[in-house]
Amino acid sequence: MKIAKVVVDVAASPIDSALDYEIPEHFQDIVQAGIRVIVPLGPRKVMGFVVGLTNHSEFDQLKPIQEVMDYTPILTKELINLSSWLRQETLCFRISALQAMLPAVFKASYDKEVWLLDEMDSLPASLQKAAGGREVFPFNDLSEAGLTDSQVKQYIKGQLIDIKYVVKGKNRVKTYTAVKKAVDDVNILEELEHLSLNAKKQREVLTYMLHQDEPILLKELTEELNTTKGPIDSLVKKGLLTMVKQEVYRDPFETKEHQSTKPLSLTELQQKAIEPILDSINETYYQTFLLHGVTGSGKTEIYLQSIQRVLDLGKEAIVLVPEIALTPQMVSRFKARFGSDVAVLHSGLSQGEKYDEWRKIHRKEVRVVVGARSAIFAPFEHLGIIIIDEEHEQTYKQEDYPKYHAREVAKKRASDHHCPVVLGSATPTLESYARALKGVYHLLELTERVNEQAMPEVEIVDMRQELLQGNRSMFSETLTDKINERIERKEQVVLMLNRRGYSTFVMCRECGETISCDHCDISMTYHSKQHKLKCHYCNDERPMPQICPNCESDAIRFFGTGTQKVEEALNLHFPNAGIIRMDVDTTSRKGAHEKLLEKFGNGEADILLGTQMIAKGLDFENVTLVGVIAADSMLHLPDFRASEKSFQLLTQVSGRAGRHQLPGEVVIQTYTPEHYSVELASQYDYEAFFNKEMQVRRQFQYPPYYYLALINISHDNHVEAVKVANEAANIIATHTTGNCQLMGPTPSPMLRIKDRYRYQCMLKYKRREDVDQALESVLNHFQKQINKSQLQLTIDLEPYHFM
Repeated sequence: MKIAKVVVDVAASPIDSALDYEIPEHFQDIVQAGIRVIVPLGPRKVMGFVVGLTNHSEFDQLKPIQEVMDYTPILTKELINLSSWLRQETLCFRISALQAMLPAVFKASYDKEVWLLDEMDSLPASLQKAAGGREVFPFNDLSEAGLTDSQVKQYIKGQLIDIKYVVKGKNRVKTYTAVKKAVDDVNILEELEHLSLNAKKQREVLTYMLHQDEPILLKELTEELNTTKGPIDSLVKKGLLTMVKQEVYRDPFETKEHQSTKPLSLTELQQKAIEPILDSINETYYQTFLLHGVTGSGKTEIYLQSIQRVLDLGKEAIVLVPEIALTPQMVSRFKARFGSDVAVLHSGLSQGEKYDEWRKIHRKEVRVVVGARSAIFAPFEHLGIIIIDEEHEQTYKQEDYPKYHAREVAKKRASDHHCPVVLGSATPTLESYARALKGVYHLLELTERVNEQAMPEVEIVDMRQELLQGNRSMFSETLTDKINERIERKEQVVLMLNRRGYSTFVMCRECGETISCDHCDISMTYHSKQHKLKCHYCNDERPMPQICPNCESDAIRFFGTGTQKVEEALNLHFPNAGIIRMDVDTTSRKGAHEKLLEKFGNGEADILLGTQMIAKGLDFENVTLVGVIAADSMLHLPDFRASEKSFQLLTQVSGRAGRHQLPGEVVIQTYTPEHYSVELASQYDYEAFFNKEMQVRRQFQYPPYYYLALINISHDNHVEAVKVANEAANIIATHTTGNCQLMGPTPSPMLRIKDRYRYQCMLKYKRREDVDQALESVLNHFQKQINKSQLQLTIDLEPYHFM
């Protein structure tokens, strides 16, 4: 008996393993590892992934597979094994790991369609019968016409048909209707002779189609002949023409022409850095490289030339870029070098676009993927390199299950494929740099900019002094003068603010009442365009009150600074300047990010104002001044990485200035100019920052000296949340030794979000085996409650968010 091991689409502990199902006779040629099937589970039918085949089962009676959803595997053998590794690494369900690897379209309910790939009259009679003259028809019509599953498989192999999935209610495969001749030219000429004189439009259509050997889009045909669909329908009824569906890929970049580029000659430093990477590619051995290069040092060219070597060897490449910095500029550089060999995957694409890009990879139509975090799961089978640009970015960490870090997945895949991983950054994470210094990673350094331009001069402005001198504006005298100079010289300015919304909070000046969200322990943020207060955690909103809800005074005011407020102040101070604002609100529409950057690049504005999304990856030759407003707003977050994040952000944004011929300047406005992360960022001194911060980390026992595990507990009943948190802490304490430290349970920095009370425990440990049993015990103990009650319990083994 042939048996399939199936991971079913139910995220629950008792069934979090591969279940055995019998493979019926008629599916035996088709079922293979990596396909999806429909199987019975109790009274219902569920989807599942086949993860292996066997001839033995410890159970006597097995239920049979009911339906096959794929005829070619959608997961490679390597990805199936990777899902098992991911489950152990992140303590997630295996089904969550498998689903993380696929576009959302594979997680819905489906209709299946058959598409003919050959001319109707050259198809086997049984297939012609099923098609009934249609180029596309429902999959069920195959079995109704008496075709067996093995016949269907033969037809797919022989490229007579293709099976496509259509999500119910949403047509995922994008199609156009085209018109082609159904008979030969002689028959058409005969018909033209016999057509009545009144059928002018039909005559026009037929005459035009005489000279068309390929199908023509219906839309093009009606526009070309200035006619409607009516005459064409009449000719289809007569059997002279036929309508066909033509599949097209949705191309998110179809409107862009990418001028092709040639490899640039490398500087001595670049050459020295690329050689070890090329050795690893040529000799097929796994190695993680940390490419530490100042901003503008030519890291991208090293990526491009390494990928070229991989492609020359017939292999494939994955390039990860942070979500925010998935700037059109980065994509353009890869498209310009490798043309149609590039697929792009990121969250800004529609589901249909993602599905189409994924299918290009799956069908081996492309060999390079540029994308955000989830692109690490691209179904390539001959990987030659994985590159992670701006490796310090937090967006590489997935916050939902499976809580993976793309860097760790990249290392696992690269070791399976015997190829290099390149981590690139001007400000690597302390963990990565420490590993490089210890020789775990191979350190490559680029210490100079490519064009030998100096790094921009940085000036720190103490905003406390500005206040003492009577300047109550949000722009220091220095910054104001320098912006005016740039506007006069027709140069451009980038201003970064570490906030979003109009102002941080609203407070009554008489009684001190701040307006907080009813569902979260957080003050609401004012958005001036809608004149509303919004909660940035649960999206609750309400009108801005005229009087204080507590004391009924009208002394209610905004405090803090948001991008909208800065924009208004800029309009006031620099009335002649063109300003483009980029934040979550102005870039929420699809393609808005790209359009705004294009406008700025074309010189349609003098000042680009934005949040952190403008700090990275931008390269505009006319930008000669970068200003940072409220540079220290990140320093005061309850997060041990606060100093590191501030240093990284300040260094990154400074690197946007003076990247070409014109020299650049940076002005950093701060209330804590003496803080080492501000001071050392202004000197671009990564080594000094690293040494200083490592002392702090060692003193307080944080990564990279220790690993962390964060256990988050939330419940809509406060008493229950406290009870579970204490219970979880007791279980951990009994299952760990003196090698671990347990901190907590404590309330989360924000106790309540969306009416749920939140507590957390933190574990510090040196070796994973010291905590594995404790964490498994906690999950197992609460599993029933998690499934049945309002309890949520998550474990994060590399936490980046502590709020």
